[in-house]
Amino acid sequence: MPKRALVEHRPWLLVSISAAIAYYFLQDSAVGGVWLILLKGSAVAALAVYALRRSSHPDSRLLVAVMLFSSLGDMGIELSFEIGGLFFFMAHLVAISLYLKNGREVSTFSQKALAVALLLGTPAISYLLSGIWEVTLYALALGGMAATAWMSRFPRYRVGIGAVLFVISDWLIFAQMGQLNGNPISALLIWPSYFLGQFLIATGVVQTMRGEHPQSGS
Repeated sequence: MPKRALVEHRPWLLVSISAAIAYYFLQDSAVGGVWLILLKGSAVAALAVYALRRSSHPDSRLLVAVMLFSSLGDMGIELSFEIGGLFFFMAHLVAISLYLKNGREVSTFSQKALAVALLLGTPAISYLLSGIWEVTLYALALGGMAATAWMSRFPRYRVGIGAVLFVISDWLIFAQMGQLNGNPISALLIWPSYFLGQFLIATGVVQTMRGEHPQSGS
């Protein structure tokens, strides 16, 4: 990576990681309140800034929107599960648009089968875990996001796996509503799996765009 890019852009990834780690260890502390909510939202918001600065390709703007809506969801869910869910629902719709615009030209049968499993299995398992129909409706968009990410031309070992981690983190949340209510282990895994998923998605999409259009960002 050129020195100027290292100085100007990688710090946004470091800010994101630092905020995510800080939130993870402070979430049950006495800090609380507005400051903790802002700290939580800043982790993915920094990924949005990273995407904005690293590529001016039109499709990367969709990624910026995904990360911004997700950041709002991270903060909104601390106030109301419905508010947070609405922002994440919007993030998934934008992500689906991004992935559909960047579909993979050739896919194997097993890859297609996994995409179908994500599309249909995500809402089904979400309902089994939570027992709430509203959660299932949200999970339709979640499954659509994961399925289209898996079928996109972006690297599956980053973007595809990142989308699956996002699904897993939401399953852990839904399980907390039902079968695993109060389980400390599942609660501890929600944030790491979610943030790692978002980090892989953001860096995977940006690096693909940068590889194809190296002059499209600063």
